[in-house]
Amino acid sequence: MRSFIASLSPGPARIRGEGVECVEVNLSPRAAHALLGVSPRELEGSVTGLDDLWGPQARRLGERLAEATTWQERLALTDTFLARRTVGARPMSPEVAAAWDTIVARRGRVRVSALAAAFGWSRQRLWARFTDQIGVTPKRAAVLVRFDHAARALCAGGNVGDTALACGYADQSHLHRDVLTLAGCTPGELAGRATSAG
Repeated sequence: MRSFIASLSPGPARIRGEGVECVEVNLSPRAAHALLGVSPRELEGSVTGLDDLWGPQARRLGERLAEATTWQERLALTDTFLARRTVGARPMSPEVAAAWDTIVARRGRVRVSALAAAFGWSRQRLWARFTDQIGVTPKRAAVLVRFDHAARALCAGGNVGDTALACGYADQSHLHRDVLTLAGCTPGELAGRATSAG
């Protein structure tokens, strides 16, 4: 059984295989900081094997998941494993956590200089601390959060122009560029994928 962790990356991730069964865990930046055991910055834009990251613990989890006979058992094993990894984990800086929460609450529509000033930090200090603990720069985090809201709106049937305006894009072409870069398709194709999957 192969296990891996994919960090925040600049584009879509595609994984191929035959007869694949998997447990997928999506981690918030706060959870990733507590669970990984390394700075998310070290994994930037990569796909890393869990064996390489967590060694024998990851191998043993993989073996136990392969031996499990039900999905409930697999999910319980995963929950227990992750809960144990958080015990004694290094906490995220309160300022970085607050900066992330602000970016999420404002749907990516923030200025990095204003965030830094709110904590009495220089822009460079926030940039360095945030990137070390979240894995991307504050500006990149804002781009990803704003894109997430736009993608959800498009998948829910939102008009491209209205979505661009509501999500803070300068114009429709700016949204189009972000969707191409981050999802690997046009806004119309992204919305079509959601329709065909539903």
